[in-house]
Order: sequence, then C-alpha cells, then structure tokens
Amino acid sequence: MAIYHLEAKVVSRGVGRSACAAAAYMSCSAIYNDYDCIQHDYTRKQGLVWQQVFLPEYAPAEWQDRAVLWNAVEETEKTKDSRLAREFVVALPIELGKDEWQSLISDFIREQFVSDGMCADCAIHNTDGHNPHAHILLTVRPLDEHGKWQYKTEKEYLCVRDGEERGFTASEFKAAQADGWEKQYPYYVDKKKKEYLPPSEAEARGLERADKHPKSTKFGRQNPITERWNSDEQLVLWRSAWADTVNRALGRSGIEERIDHRSHAERGLNEQPTVHEGVEARAMERKGFVSDRCELNRQIKADNALLRELKATVKKLLQTVKNTIPAIAEAMERLRMNMTMLRYRILGIGKGRKQLTDYMEVVKPEYERYTGIIKSMKEKKRERKSLVAEKKETPIYQVQKLYTLSKKITELTEELEELRSEKEMLLNTMQCDESGISGIKKDLSKAEVNLKKLDDAEQRYKAELENAYREYAELQESAKGLDSNELLAARLELRQSFDAHAASTIQQIFGSNYDWLTLRDSRQYVSDLLHESDLDLSSVQKKLRQTQRESRNQDQEQPRQRKPKDRDYER
Repeated sequence: MAIYHLEAKVVSRGVGRSACAAAAYMSCSAIYNDYDCIQHDYTRKQGLVWQQVFLPEYAPAEWQDRAVLWNAVEETEKTKDSRLAREFVVALPIELGKDEWQSLISDFIREQFVSDGMCADCAIHNTDGHNPHAHILLTVRPLDEHGKWQYKTEKEYLCVRDGEERGFTASEFKAAQADGWEKQYPYYVDKKKKEYLPPSEAEARGLERADKHPKSTKFGRQNPITERWNSDEQLVLWRSAWADTVNRALGRSGIEERIDHRSHAERGLNEQPTVHEGVEARAMERKGFVSDRCELNRQIKADNALLRELKATVKKLLQTVKNTIPAIAEAMERLRMNMTMLRYRILGIGKGRKQLTDYMEVVKPEYERYTGIIKSMKEKKRERKSLVAEKKETPIYQVQKLYTLSKKITELTEELEELRSEKEMLLNTMQCDESGISGIKKDLSKAEVNLKKLDDAEQRYKAELENAYREYAELQESAKGLDSNELLAARLELRQSFDAHAASTIQQIFGSNYDWLTLRDSRQYVSDLLHESDLDLSSVQKKLRQTQRESRNQDQEQPRQRKPKDRDYER
C-alpha cells in the first residue's frame, strides 16, 4: 500500500559528496566534474524508470543538460565544505503506474521548487518492483532576473552609534555611515588585551589597531530566499505539499488509499507505538492498550483452562452415563456442548494463526531486506575507509592512481547514500527507527515460536474433538433400543441450559475477546457433524406434544365402574 516517506538531505563537500556525482548516480549517466577532474560513470546502474531536468524562467537554456547545470553549481561554490545541493528522496505509491508517477512528481516539482526559483533534477528508480521512489536534486542558490547566482550569505558588520550596536551589510553601510554609524575594529587596550572600538573613540584614547578586520556576525546575513528555503517551517510545508500531491493522484485514479505527513499525535489518533518502536508490552498494558505478546499469553492460558475443564467434563461423563433416556440425553448434550467449545477454540486458533502469518509475511521480507542493506553498507564503508587511507598514503606525483582512488571513493559515497535512503524508507515502512529493529527481530522470533504453539494446541483440540465425536457415536449405538422421539425430546429440554453454559464458560474464559459469531459457527459445525441440521426439531416437539395429548385423552375416555348404592343392596 502507499506509504508516506520524504527524506531531505544536503549534498555537501564536507562529507565527501559532489553535485555531479549525485546527479550522475541518480540519472544512471556519466558526468565529468570540472571541479575535481573526476569522471562519474553510472551508466551500468539498473532501475532507472524516468529522468528530467526542470528549470525556472531565468535559468540559462543550456542547463537542460544536467552535466552543464551541476558543473555550474560546482564552479560557483568555492570552499571545501560548501553546500552544493539539496536532495529529496520520496516514496511513490505502488498503486499507480509509470505515467502517474511522472505526472505527480512533475506537478510537485513545478509547484513547489521551480516556481520558487530552484533548478531541479529528478529521477525515478524502481529496481525490484517493490520500492518505487524518486530522487529530486535541487540548487541551493537563488537566481536573479539575469540568470546569475545570488549570494547565500553576505558579510554583516556590527556597527555602533551612541552605545547601540546594529548589523549592516556592505551595501547598507554606506547609508548608515552617513547617519553616524561606525564599524568596530580590534584595538590593544594593553599589551595583551584587545577590545572592539569605533575608530573615533580609539583615536581619542590613542589606542593602536590590532587588526584590519572589523567586527562582524559569525555567519553573516543569509539571503532571505535561502534562509526561507533552509527553514524548518518550509520543510513542513514541502512535506504537506507532497502528501497533498500524492493524494490528488490517488483520487484521480479512483484509489481510496491516502497518505498523511503528520504524526499520530498531530492527527489526534490514540494509537500507541507498537513494540517495533521499542515500547515494552507490559508498559502498553498498564496504559490500557492491548499488546500482541500479552494477548498471546492470555490466549495460551485460556487454552489450558478450557482444556482442563473439558477433560474434567469427559471424566465425569464417563462415570455418569447409564442406559436410561434421561442419562443418555444428558450425556449426549454434554458431549455436544464440549464439541461446540472445542470447535470454538479451533476457529480462534485459526484466526490467531492468520494474524501471525500475515504479520510475518509483511514484516519478515522487509526485515531481511533491511539486514541485507546494513550488511552491504558495512562492506562499502570498510572499502571506502580502506581507499581513503590508501589515497592519503599515495604520493602526489602518482596522478593517475589518485584520480582512480578519488573516483572509486566518490562512487562508494553515492552508493552509501542510496543505501541510506533505502534503509530510511524501510524503517518508515516498518514504522520504527534503528533502535526498534532489535524489537522486530525478537517479535519475528517469538511469532515463529507462537505459531508452533498454536499448531500444537490445534492438534490437541482436534484430537479431543475426535474423541468426543467417537463417544457420541457410542452413545448413539447404545440408544438404538430406546424411543428416538422420546430421547430427542429429552435432549431438547436440556439443550438450552447446556448452550447457555457453553456461552457463559467461553465468555468467562475469553472476556472481551468473546465472539458470538464464532460461537454460532461452532454450533452450526457441530450440528452438521452430528447430522442434526436435517432434523426438523420443531416438528419433533410438536409430534411429541400431540402424542402426549392423545395418551391423556385415551385415559379420560375409558368407561368408569359404577359404584353400588344402598338401595341396590336393599333390593
């Protein structure tokens, strides 16, 4: 089913990434990076479904070639830890097809990024058919109306006037200087101590300037557009916009499934985190929520209690059965009641097995994929670490070897980023974080053990049901010499009380988990098993009542013997 996943990352030189490498990797193409002279070739990579570059109005037309676009970005950023691009990884709904994916991702990019002045490079991946997702690579510098890069941050000087301090950029300072604002420079107050002062005050005190650099803010003043793009509030808006875009696409295709970017708390839902997210089962129970593990323990205890009661009933039954209609009727109805309760437990076990099986079918493949990704990431990290160490030890004159090592390191870095994105999507699918993986592993192991316990319990109950049916057949054989209608009438008089006792016993054992529909199905199964479904019980009762009336009428119609009177004797 469709899931919500939007992961935001930054492509930065500070962590060994490059915009050209990221673009080549996601588009499965080859791009030469002019900044570090490395050819990034990912043409053999599989899984590319679609790719396209989106440009705003003022961007140069030649930037439709992603190699030109991202080399322009690399050229503009000068420092060794520059932020080169912003990357989004979004999960695509599996209910839609390739054309719908292209449409919804294009709408999202044009509405949210291109319209705001960003250049966007997008690629859709679907390697295994179960994890369709898109990479969106965005520029982090805004463009002016001439298609030139604007600044990300600008130097901001801290100036003073009449004891008040305020920040001004270089363009703002000219006007501020006319209003009496002065920059502050470091001056030696004594041989070791420095202090920032305006030149007018320092000259009046005869102090020597220690440095030519004026006082400024630590990070400068961000471009307002860049500042907005980097804000947490903007990220929330983008996350919400992605959910809306996907839901519109699902609605157009007639699919009822919807996604939501908000947390359960924000949506006003009362669902608590599952054990997959590290919440202990007993802690959940104390809060009033049902834990799967505690529920399973209650089911096992209920199984044992019911089995003990049924065994005691059978033992008592064997001691009390006699060849009389009331005794045989009671014995047969008690066996029928026992078979009903046994069938109820078998049906309940079937439901429990289905829940565990469904859970394992969903979670186990995802967990195995996650462990495979972690293993692959560890191997690639070791390989990358080895190559980095080898590069450090390689002499600078071995240019070709350094080039080869740098290229391999960059490729491994991009592969690790792809694996991290896939790992995050899997965690999102499993609704947990990395700390909850151990809980999933434990749950899967316990689910396998519990499935075995359910299978064993089902075999026991089936054996008990067969034994009860065999005893019922023996009672039927011993009752062949009795009046069948009279025996059936005696059984019907007892049936209501036995049915009530069965319902009461099951309710007492299972509490809130009692299901009257399952009890009804169990009674119907036993009736079919005992061939009672074809009997018209109401007609049997009617016939018995008619026979009883006829017997009474015959007694009343017999001639009475006349009592002699006194005058008869006198005669």
